[in-house]
Amino acid sequence: MIPDEGLLNYVLDQSRGCRHITLIDPGKQSAEIATRRAIAAIEAGSKMIFVGGSTDTPDEVVHQTCKSIQEALELQIFAASQDPNSDEEMWKIPVVLFPGGAHALSPAADGITFMMLMNSQIRKFLVGEQLRGAPYLQKFGVEALPTGYLVFSPGGKVGEVGQAELIEANQHELVHSYAITAKMFGFKILYLEAGSGASKQVEPKCIESANQVEDLCLIVGGGIRTGEQAAKAANSGANWIVTGTLTEDAANMDELRQRINEVVEAIQSSSS
Repeated sequence: MIPDEGLLNYVLDQSRGCRHITLIDPGKQSAEIATRRAIAAIEAGSKMIFVGGSTDTPDEVVHQTCKSIQEALELQIFAASQDPNSDEEMWKIPVVLFPGGAHALSPAADGITFMMLMNSQIRKFLVGEQLRGAPYLQKFGVEALPTGYLVFSPGGKVGEVGQAELIEANQHELVHSYAITAKMFGFKILYLEAGSGASKQVEPKCIESANQVEDLCLIVGGGIRTGEQAAKAANSGANWIVTGTLTEDAANMDELRQRINEVVEAIQSSSS
């Protein structure tokens, strides 16, 4: 669901403080479960839903998940419009593709993190997958969010598949150089990624180094499981915090809401 101010403006708006993204991996759950988790996450305070993650999920599975979540959001908006005590605006949450490649696209998404894996050592993830996907995105009318993507140690599966030259925790100057480069390329967003389920998060000093470059929206993900870890990233300059494994590991929807709410409250406290 595209917010009234437009997707890119919504993402780049720093007046709202640091916000939370829930990553839904359609390759690890049915569309029905993914939708229930997305709705629970929004109830707990998530302000964007990413759909993607796995590198081998076919587009029909991604599309079914996006479509299901969008339909559920439309129902929530309608229900809220019939209740004077409900807030329709809380359900105007964008569903954005976070693809593992050009095979994982959907016309039901509001946008896509159109990414260059800047520290990949192969052409495929610098520009190859983008060349394959761009004509379809234009045909679908899915908005591209221009994003530089950096993978940090330990990197996990994304570092392995993307053949990334992993950035270490002490390489602050290198991160700053990448951030400058991202801005010069015209990227509006820089995503700092430690890898799904990573044993440690992106080093706060690396986030601070990227944050020194003006007019870049920083998304930080990987290895964040607690409110304390989320607060570290927010205090270091992150504009968005992404969690995914946190959601997948929850035993039920109540636990999912509790976990996300803890992260959201920590982020909001850091931003206030």
